[in-house]
Amino acid sequence: MIEKFKTRLFVKSSLISLYLALTIPLPFISIEKLKIASIIIFVLGLYLIINITSDYVETCNNKISYKTSFISKTLGKKNWEISWKDIKLIKSLPTSQGSKVYYFNTYQGDNFLVPQRVENFEKFILIVSKNTGIAISEISYISPIWTYKLLTFLSVLMIVGELFTFLVKYYQY
Repeated sequence: MIEKFKTRLFVKSSLISLYLALTIPLPFISIEKLKIASIIIFVLGLYLIINITSDYVETCNNKISYKTSFISKTLGKKNWEISWKDIKLIKSLPTSQGSKVYYFNTYQGDNFLVPQRVENFEKFILIVSKNTGIAISEISYISPIWTYKLLTFLSVLMIVGELFTFLVKYYQY
């Protein structure tokens, strides 16, 4: 049975809302000659950020696959696929922020990053453990979910502040 695990909603929303918070003012503050170009670039950037946050993982009885979009591939992110029987171990490495990232290590010596930002992560880990025979109870999300919620909240707060400032300025004239 094929299972699909998309990028976690709060991860996507935090990145998209941060993009919006940082770029919404640009079309409004650009000079008249560049208004249309800045709007086009803004929309193109929004399309790109939505596209590159749409990666997902597929699992089935035989393998695990990481699928990226065409844009992600163009920017250097690669699709990969590993047969369950080829996974020798899952190794961890510390990050500079004090967390851990995990890699599938294959018998061929390849390393593939374990996706840690997928929805229904507990089910994903159970599938990995069942199909590899590796006990992996210590693996968790790379960052606590509250960090993504906080970033989303702060970004939305920035957007509201920007819109409020724009409306106040607009109605003064």
